[in-house]
Amino acid sequence: MLKLLSPLISSNDSIHLKVLWIFLLCLSTGDDSQRESSPFLNTDHDEEHYYEGKNMALFEEEMDSNPMVSSLLNKLANYTNLTQGVREHEEMVKERRRTEVPQMGTFIGVYLPCMQNILGVILFLRLTWIVGTAGILGSFAIVSMCCICTLLTAISMSAIATNGVVPAGGSYYMISRSLGPEFGGAVGLCFYLGTTFAGSMYILGTIEILLTYIVPTATVFKESEDAQMHNNMRVYGTCCLVLMALVVFVGVKYVNKLALVFLACVILSILATYAGVIKTAIEPPEFNVCLLGNRSLKNEKFETCAKTEVMKNNTVTTELWSFFCDSKYPNATCDEYFLLNNLTEIRAIPGLLSGVIRDNLWGDYGKAGKLIEKNNLASVPAQDTSNEVNKPYVFNDITTYFTLLVGIYFPSVTGIMAGSNRSGDLRDAQRSIPIGTIMAILTTSFIYISCVILFGACIEGVVLRDKFGYSVKKNPVIGALAWPSPWVIVIGSFFSCCGAGLQSLTGAPRLLQAIARDGIIPLLQVFGHGKSNGEPTWALLLTVGICEIGILIASLDAVAPILSMFFLMCYLFVNLACAVQTLLRTPNWRPRFKFYHWTLSFLGMSLCLSLMFISSWYYALVAILIAGCIYKYIEYRGAVKEWGDGIRGLSLNAARYALIRLEEVPLHTKNWRPQLLVLCKLDSDLTVKHPRLLSFTSQLKAGKGLTIICSVLEGTYMTQGNDAKTGEQNLKAAMAAERTKGFCHVVVASNLRDGFSLLIQAAGLGGMKHNAVLMAWPAGWKQVPDSSVRRNFIETVRETTAAHQALLVAKNIDHFPSNQERMKEGTIDVWWIVHDGGLLMLLPFLLSQHKVWKKCKMRIFTVAQMDDNSIQMKKDLQMFLYHLRLDAVVEVVELHDNDISAFTYEKTLLMEQRSQMLKQMQLSRTEREREAQLIHDRNTASHYAMNDKAAGTTPDRVHMTWTKDKTLNERNRHREGMAVKDMFNMKPEWENLNQSNVRRMHTAVKLNEVVVKKSRNSQLVLLNMPGPPKNKKGDDNYMEFLEVLMEGLDRVLLVRGGGREVITIFS
Repeated sequence: MLKLLSPLISSNDSIHLKVLWIFLLCLSTGDDSQRESSPFLNTDHDEEHYYEGKNMALFEEEMDSNPMVSSLLNKLANYTNLTQGVREHEEMVKERRRTEVPQMGTFIGVYLPCMQNILGVILFLRLTWIVGTAGILGSFAIVSMCCICTLLTAISMSAIATNGVVPAGGSYYMISRSLGPEFGGAVGLCFYLGTTFAGSMYILGTIEILLTYIVPTATVFKESEDAQMHNNMRVYGTCCLVLMALVVFVGVKYVNKLALVFLACVILSILATYAGVIKTAIEPPEFNVCLLGNRSLKNEKFETCAKTEVMKNNTVTTELWSFFCDSKYPNATCDEYFLLNNLTEIRAIPGLLSGVIRDNLWGDYGKAGKLIEKNNLASVPAQDTSNEVNKPYVFNDITTYFTLLVGIYFPSVTGIMAGSNRSGDLRDAQRSIPIGTIMAILTTSFIYISCVILFGACIEGVVLRDKFGYSVKKNPVIGALAWPSPWVIVIGSFFSCCGAGLQSLTGAPRLLQAIARDGIIPLLQVFGHGKSNGEPTWALLLTVGICEIGILIASLDAVAPILSMFFLMCYLFVNLACAVQTLLRTPNWRPRFKFYHWTLSFLGMSLCLSLMFISSWYYALVAILIAGCIYKYIEYRGAVKEWGDGIRGLSLNAARYALIRLEEVPLHTKNWRPQLLVLCKLDSDLTVKHPRLLSFTSQLKAGKGLTIICSVLEGTYMTQGNDAKTGEQNLKAAMAAERTKGFCHVVVASNLRDGFSLLIQAAGLGGMKHNAVLMAWPAGWKQVPDSSVRRNFIETVRETTAAHQALLVAKNIDHFPSNQERMKEGTIDVWWIVHDGGLLMLLPFLLSQHKVWKKCKMRIFTVAQMDDNSIQMKKDLQMFLYHLRLDAVVEVVELHDNDISAFTYEKTLLMEQRSQMLKQMQLSRTEREREAQLIHDRNTASHYAMNDKAAGTTPDRVHMTWTKDKTLNERNRHREGMAVKDMFNMKPEWENLNQSNVRRMHTAVKLNEVVVKKSRNSQLVLLNMPGPPKNKKGDDNYMEFLEVLMEGLDRVLLVRGGGREVITIFS
């Protein structure tokens, strides 16, 4: 269409035609638009137009994988993330359609949520009791430690949160992406448990306010006071939990909308407290404490603090009299302490200027059941104290000590993650999170520290230590201080606890759902599902179940240290994550928040760990054990995730440091172990041809040391690159199936010989290089049309020798046991013929460490010549093994200087004839296979003939006096077995044979006879592997010698040392 229209448009055409032409041009280029995937952001609906201009033609073939800068910047500018707050399905759909940028700032998005989560139940119900028990100085130390801990954690969290976009998950996301899935999952679940138990604590606080201050008559159980309180809290707490769970399940969006209402209650309660403090300087409130002697009394059931009073000119006893005497009459029998001491009424809140601060500076700890007394007031002690429990005294309900108070107080400073959990709702998260979180911590720290000082300066000590306010008409102590009424505190704290409980029941299931959807813990996959709108139904049910455990404890003071452990562990790992990332200096570590340092992170981490053990050492151990179990479970059963975490970077740094250190000094013999390069062959389907080679590797290594599994493909990398990757994946799968730990690599080379040479030279890194090569014996080398297999094997032997590396060659590798098999009995026989550095003796010991070979005994055979003293050799060898700490049976085999047998000459002749024939005759593949079969038949017939001769005559000593006449006689005696040579019309000339080959064949035959005789039934035979001839002209015969040496044996391991000592007698 454009080609048809373009000639019609000239410079004189109207502007309308030009506009039409541009419009059609846009339509035509828009048809070829295609999707671009960004490596930075996941965008499911963004589509960019494919650029067909001429300016960037040089890069047009890379547009699919590498987007234009303009395209990337456009995606970054338009990037939005759904808010992490709870939304109904319709709202989520609308949000996706609008894709508006969130408009929450620092104050609304971070500061207020953190304030709401930090200020709560402990401030209203326990802070006055902590001040009275620990004193102003002790409370100041507790508050300061906890606030400094959260401030340092907030600094570390700010650095992590500003190092890129933080999606849903908050602290879990930050820790898991910084320290890896194992740490992230463990700490994420600990944070989930902490949030869940926080819900229990808030519900218990709600019920405590309800039953103690609002409707104290609404009790179900009528037992002793403590048991009654606990059982009532269990019943009402369970009902409250079910009600809150239903609210969360049905109408969660209203919970978020009421969050500001709950926060307003908290702020109003705090303002009422400060107003009350100011009012005490002007006019102290009308709350009095009644003291009997120096003991504080519960004044909720009597009005007059006196023993008697005058009514209508008559002296009558008061209501208090009936609590201590058996009747209301003056002559009644009364409690001894009641009679000896007078009643005194003092102001519960003397005021800011009263000087009571001096009395409250120091702590007053005590055991459970201890009476609360005014220390600077004298009293007369009574002799009989057995009935004090039934009197209206105020007692300590639990044993108090400094570390307990730390554990109870710490939950009041948690909640610093509220801002980071809402990162997707913020207009500028990387600016708002640090500022909002740190300002919220500073504000709440000021509130807590000022409250500690003001409570100690305004309130009487016996009232501060009265946890439930029994001495002030059963009002909360902070309520007695507040202005205008204690009900401001009661109502405000009640709604604050309700809101905090709902928030915990809302946030904990979503945290569990985020962990489950990450897929790192298979056991939790079911909790990743929910309703159609994404609500985590199953996670909510689990959260309710765990929360019920905390409610059944029925004590806010017992639940608080539990959640302190989990929160402290979470904060500990936030600091660790920041410290690790800072010290590693990874290129991606570029936080916008600059006011951090690794020393601050380590200080925060140390403080968190200290507070864990200060609060409760046994809870700390349990929390660490839970996290450790989760860590190991994820490590062994969890999904493999690569998040670029700091632990991986730490491992890389540690590995680099270790590799550099390894190269500084040579390896000592005591530290030597086989670092194996396994040359593995792949078949035509790129699968492992000999998987038992990997099994034997794992048995030999027992998971220790370096293992590199390698293979070679012929060709070029450009054409065989995909096959190399496929082969590598198959190698990894085979290694996993055979439980072989190590590395694998597939290289592509022009030929196998160059590939093997490259691997032998370059495999490994630095000090972690292989020192031994393991390969399978090329069993079918005779049937191969060309000699490449033979040449490759011999050159591999030469190169390992030149590189001073040991060589292990396994014959019949497919007959070796798998890792599931167990050798019930049998022996591992070592034939120690020449000294190779001790490798022959070390290998059976390493094998015996594996469960497959554990029950096999070790036997060592050595060969003695006629000039050797075999008895002395055996004693020396036994002593040598004793010093080596090896348990083995020693046997010395005497190898006599027998004449070279006719069988040896026949084997040598056949070997040379075969080599000559393959050089001179261009045989087809079929003919060569037939020739090999004929030679095998000839060998068998000749061997049988030799056995017949040996059975007939067994001389004690046969000298090597082989002559031409004897040669002719032997030839005539065995002429019947020489049909092969007649077939080829080649007359044997034994006199013209290479004497070197004859001697070598003689050694191979004699050794084979001895080895077969002694070790035919052994489970494994280890033999010294003779080296190839220095003159390469003898390469054709080398493989024949090895075949003869191993003939008649099933499992054989040929061992060739690397030229160094690998075993020592010294410690």
